[in-house]
Amino acid sequence: MDDKEKFEMEFVIHASPSLLYQYLSTPSGLSEWFADNVNSRGELFTFIWDGSEEKAKLLSKKSGERIKFRWLVDEEDGYSYFFEMRIQVDEITKDVSLMITDFSEEDEIEEAKMLWDNQISSLKQVLGSA
Repeated sequence: MDDKEKFEMEFVIHASPSLLYQYLSTPSGLSEWFADNVNSRGELFTFIWDGSEEKAKLLSKKSGERIKFRWLVDEEDGYSYFFEMRIQVDEITKDVSLMITDFSEEDEIEEAKMLWDNQISSLKQVLGSA
């Protein structure tokens, strides 16, 4: 039974889409801000925080635009949850935004959003965009 709720967030990032994409799509880039360490073997990414590991499957990616993962624990349980990081560029202003789509239990959405706020804050520091 799918009982997590989908939520979306938008963050303005002062960096080129191609540079930003490197930090979203490569293990070395993700290790700079998303997790303590990230390894990948094909479509399987291992995210390490404080010694604990979470594995995610790369569902799709489009170079310079978006990347989408599903946690293996959700996949094993038959859930279709995912998290996606999508780069959006305003056609007129050329402002770059990072759109986050994720799922969380209803009573944990605020906590999940705070976690993303912290993660994106780290990303901005790494990019020199803070």
